[in-house]
Amino acid sequence: MHDASAALSAGRPVDVATWSSFWDELSADTLDPGEPASLMAELSLDSVAPETLTDLVRSLHARRTGPVRPFPGAVNVVGTGGGASTFNVSTAAAFVAAALGARVVKTGSRAHSSRYGSIDLLTRLGVPLTKSYDETAASLARHGIAFAGHFVYPVELTVLARRILPLPMRRYGRVLNALGPFLPALPGTRQLTGLSSPALLPLARRLAAAVDDREVWLCTNDIGADELVSFADNVVRPGAGAPERLLNPRNLGTADGTLTDLAPVSEPDRVVEHFLDVVSGRAGEVATQTVALNAAALAIAAERESEWRPALTSAMEAMRDGAARGLIDAVRAGGSAPSPLVGEAASGD
Repeated sequence: MHDASAALSAGRPVDVATWSSFWDELSADTLDPGEPASLMAELSLDSVAPETLTDLVRSLHARRTGPVRPFPGAVNVVGTGGGASTFNVSTAAAFVAAALGARVVKTGSRAHSSRYGSIDLLTRLGVPLTKSYDETAASLARHGIAFAGHFVYPVELTVLARRILPLPMRRYGRVLNALGPFLPALPGTRQLTGLSSPALLPLARRLAAAVDDREVWLCTNDIGADELVSFADNVVRPGAGAPERLLNPRNLGTADGTLTDLAPVSEPDRVVEHFLDVVSGRAGEVATQTVALNAAALAIAAERESEWRPALTSAMEAMRDGAARGLIDAVRAGGSAPSPLVGEAASGD
């Protein structure tokens, strides 16, 4: 049994060096059969110490090889998944923010715990994922938005997914969702990450501090959704020691609502139609305001806007005047859909 597995089984911490040794043996295929799956089963957010999970992330960062291209001034929005069930707010917000002039490089995954992750949605839309940093830069230059493929994630995750077959990675979705937003290599960006529960905040703060190539803004709310919600009490925690910002219907002027207003569609053949209605401002006031609020946050993070209410108004206008839908059509026309295997081991919305 590897030292990492033994430590997790005994409730002891696992440091960076031990994690690195585990990845070495995983890559060399010298672990005992079934050990990768057993280790993943031990990785519980409820029982594993935050420093162990943080050192896991640090160990993967340290193993990255090859050139990494920075995207200064670009923004990303990716949540931890889990929590309240909503349609894919972050992907809609990414398109709307790009329509406002923000440069957006979005990461995401196939669904681990929800019906459709961002890659599932993009596949249905026919929106391609980029396969390299150069492709990402080209999409960003052409459209102002790019959807980064699996290459930004540690290759060890792909190896892990193969080693645990026939078990699916989504079996371990809760921990993958929590760690996933902090794993990509996207230097120079600023990232908005929603947490599905305030209970994740201590871990998320540690993970954000372990990310040294970009600034991470953490968001929580009082209804358990991993995005900003227009009818909820939200807290945005910018990086670099900036003060927290409270956002709610009282200071935003947004409407009351419930999670039903943000529910995903259940029929697979309606996913694309519903998403296009959302980004066009035709899915109801609450859905429009929620997507616009997240897009406003991205525009502010990208320093395209400075005040929340005007940014919110601009985002709603970009939805209703067809700018966001027009951008989607342009991106869809630019390439083929991503491979069904891309992103299988990554995480986040």
